[in-house]
Amino acid sequence: MALDLGLLFGRKNTPLVGIDISASSVRLVELSQVTERTKTAVAEFRLERFATEPLPRGAVVDGNIENIEQVTEVVRRLWKKSGASTKNVALGMPSASVITKKIILPGGMTDDELEMQVESEANQYIPFALDEVSLDFDVIGPALQSPEDVEVLLAATRKEKVEDRVAVAEGAGLKPIVMDIESYAARGAIDRLIAQLPKAGKGKIIGLFQLGAQNTHISVLLDDQLIYEREQAFGGQQLTQDIVRAYGLSFDEAEAKKRSGDLPENYQKEILAPFLENAALEVTRAIQFFFTSTPYTRVDQLFLAGGCAIIPGMVEAVAGRAKVSTSVISPFAGMKLAPNVREKQLRADAPSYLVACGLAMRRFG
Repeated sequence: MALDLGLLFGRKNTPLVGIDISASSVRLVELSQVTERTKTAVAEFRLERFATEPLPRGAVVDGNIENIEQVTEVVRRLWKKSGASTKNVALGMPSASVITKKIILPGGMTDDELEMQVESEANQYIPFALDEVSLDFDVIGPALQSPEDVEVLLAATRKEKVEDRVAVAEGAGLKPIVMDIESYAARGAIDRLIAQLPKAGKGKIIGLFQLGAQNTHISVLLDDQLIYEREQAFGGQQLTQDIVRAYGLSFDEAEAKKRSGDLPENYQKEILAPFLENAALEVTRAIQFFFTSTPYTRVDQLFLAGGCAIIPGMVEAVAGRAKVSTSVISPFAGMKLAPNVREKQLRADAPSYLVACGLAMRRFG
């Protein structure tokens, strides 16, 4: 393999924290497991700690780390602030940076034979030389159509993109154990929440909209399976830019006032309302794309996550436009909380921790 850290799929039960490096901030989550998953019950977790630190503007752009020194310093500060004791971390790669492909291979091969076969197959799907990529795979299980074969998930990304994140973690004195794909980490967190729905959400088509600073990632799920995925260039920074233009503030000032609500009286009507309407249009446009590019004609439930999801009025705007039951989700719903966890802060920020929570869950497989 090109880079062996247990990366992209990783090992189970190593103590670790999840660290999500997004366009606007870095978030950390550490979980412990109270009970394990059984056939009749989902695993129970306890939130031990969570923390966030803002990133300087331009340090991360479109998922690429543009300033390793700045991001490293933020991660170092975040880890110290969190009080985490383990230095083992799970990191995420932006979905757009990773090529994934499910392939069918003969069963009964040794690990070495399987690795050689995966590398051979990878040449068909990866538009780069293999020595330029970090490549990993995970055996999903017997193939549905031919149980004597196995279904394997292949994942590959440019080596320098992995190395940038590894350099940030190591520069902050941490040890990267797992490199997951951000959308997979988010789905790991969302599976818990779907399991809490009536009949565990069976037969329900669920749209997950992760509304970030720069982009919105859309995943549509049915019975534990991803049936559609897309990314749109829309996020909360557009509202910040609107505030900059309207009131002559710097970007950082506008971002701070957006969070505190310390803005002129006309903000709600003239700036926020048009932004919310635009956000709702983006969501309904994404749903239409889903309908036109798949056999499906309905969505039963919308889940909103990400920092943009907690903007006042977002749920109402999306539900009103999409005509679909809509809610903002917390990845920590139903979890026990450690004594040091600040509940008020958690309630306000929880939807932005979906990826970090999913990364932290990688400790438990």
